[in-house]
Formats: sequence, C-alpha cells, structure tokens
Amino acid sequence: MPRSARLAPVLRFLRLDRLSRRTLRLQLTLIYAGAFFATGVAVLLVPILTIQQSIPEGASAAAIAQIEGDTRLHVIRAAVALAGLVLVSLAIGWLISGRFLRPLRTITATARDISASDLHRRLALAGHSEFAELGETLDGLFGRLEASFESQRRFVANASHELRTPLTAERTLIQVALADPDADAQALRSTCQQVLLLGAQQERLIDALLTLASSERGVECWNRFDLAEIAGKVIADRSGEAARRDVRIDAALGAAPATGDPNLVESLVANLVDNALRHNLAGGLVEIATKAEDGRAILTVRNTGKPVAPGDVDRLFQPFQRLGHDRVGHDGGHGLGLAIVRAIADAHRAAVTARARPAGGLDLEVRFAATT
Repeated sequence: MPRSARLAPVLRFLRLDRLSRRTLRLQLTLIYAGAFFATGVAVLLVPILTIQQSIPEGASAAAIAQIEGDTRLHVIRAAVALAGLVLVSLAIGWLISGRFLRPLRTITATARDISASDLHRRLALAGHSEFAELGETLDGLFGRLEASFESQRRFVANASHELRTPLTAERTLIQVALADPDADAQALRSTCQQVLLLGAQQERLIDALLTLASSERGVECWNRFDLAEIAGKVIADRSGEAARRDVRIDAALGAAPATGDPNLVESLVANLVDNALRHNLAGGLVEIATKAEDGRAILTVRNTGKPVAPGDVDRLFQPFQRLGHDRVGHDGGHGLGLAIVRAIADAHRAAVTARARPAGGLDLEVRFAATT
C-alpha cells in the first residue's frame, strides 16, 4: 500500500478546509456576540422593570402615560445601541477568533504539505498553549510514522532479498543440470536434493515471517499456562538437535504460571532455545530455567558461544540482523529469531533483557507480567 494511502486517515483528521475553518471561526464569533447580546438584554431589562415598578399608586393617567412614553423611548434607544454594539461585538469576535485560530491554520497548512516522502518535516510550534501541545503531539506522531515506514522499508527489502536468494540458487542448479548433456541420474538426484534443501529454507523463512506477523497483531485470547511445561516440551523436541551439535542442555524448570497465548509463548521459547543452540560451540552449554517471582513468570536462557560485543546486543532484536557471516548462513537461520521473541514478549507485556557474556554467548531473560 502506498505511504500516502497509509497517511490518508491522519491527514483527513488534520485537514480543515477553508469552509470548515470559517465555520469554526463563525461559531466562535457567534458565541462571543451571543454572550454579549444576552448580557445586554439583561442589562436593558433591569431599568425597564425598575421603571414599571416605580410608578406610584394613584398616579394620574397623564403621569402614567408620560412614564410609559419615556420607557418606550428608553427601550428604543437601548435597543438601537444594543444592535450597534452587537455588530461591533461580531466584528471584534471575528478578529479575535481569527487570531486564536491562526496556529490551527498553521498546523493545517503544514500537515497538508506533509506526505509519506516528507515525514522528516515537523510543525515545531513555539509557546506553551494548547495548540503548541497539539503540535508537539503531532510532531511525535509524524516521528513515529517516519520510523515505522523506514523500518517497514528495511524489512521488505531484507525479506525480498532472503526470499530471492534461494530462488536464484534453485534456478541456477536446475539450469546447470539441464545444460549438462552428460548428466546422469545420480547428478540429477543430487540437484533435486539441493533444490529440496533450498525449498525447506524458504519454508522456514516463510514460517518465521508468519510467526512474526501474528506476534505483532497481539494476543487475542488470554489463557493460563505454566511456562515450565512449555519449556520442557521445547527442550524435549530439541534434544536430538542438541546432541547433533554436541551441546549440553541443563534445565531447572520451576513452576511459573502466566497468562497469554500458549502457542505464541511456545514459539518464543523455541526461538530462544534454537538461537542458543545455533550460535553455540561444539561441547558448549545451554542453561534454561523457569521460576515465579512476585507473581511474575520468568524464563532465562544462557548459552556459551562466540563473543558478542555489548553494543551489538540490541541490534540482534531487529529483523534480519546478524553479527557476521558465521552467525547464520549455512544452518538455516535468517536473523528473525530474536525479533520474533521481542514481538511475542511485547504482545504479552513482558520485558526482555539480553546481556553479552564476557566469555562468549548471551544471557537472556523474559519476565512476564504478573498474573491476576
């Protein structure tokens, strides 16, 4: 979807065309003039009622007629004066409302000029008024949109590259096999096996992308689960992989009740364990522990491995981010594991912390929200 289309709801919210601005200005003017008119009428009625009540009992008809005539004359003069003052109040109200709405016109004009390709612009309204607060809020909104679009652009580019690479390799293998007139059944079988491996790599990538997308949608149905049971299942499923890589898994699984989506949490644990196995060393160790503390379920995963610079740890939680060629490549990783972990943790309002170990490897902790 084009960025301009994504921004359309925001711009529709911000856009006040000339008629809308005049309507708002007119409304403020009428409110001001209406309040002035009501006050003037109240002030006018006071002397009229006072005059009527001040007619002495037993006054002659001529005296009463004279008082009533004076009253009508007073009312006419006051009404003319009031009408003139109302016209003046309309003019003054129009000018004052226009001055008050000037920042809003600035916001509208600037927001209309901002597009998806120009999100670096900001309103930057000075002062401490409500309009300045609105401008500051919108500047923050545009900043988040700019960061989101940039992140989306990088994600799409990386995902396209990751999907295109195995497709290119598959096409090359098939073309080479077809172009070889002396290719025998064994050579063709070997080519087919390589194509199958590349297809499996694409399948894993697509599964990871779907998991990441479903995680970012949030948790739709909250259920109770025990983090220890999920971790135990994940460890059992990966015992063969750990043996193949010559990595020992030590588990200390204490009861850790929590609420959320058990399937997503299982994916979180699986990605942490896969990451710990994939980036380990032969003869290395993975330590997995679960516990409950102050009503919060806590999962910790520690693994040995090659040294990681402390400044690179946060970058690992971004999609397709890797710490060098040796951290992914041949064993099927795509740099999405920790990004999925972060997305699932955010969906469960859980805190993820990671620390590089001085001897190599990572210490990761996921602290779930307290159960109620």
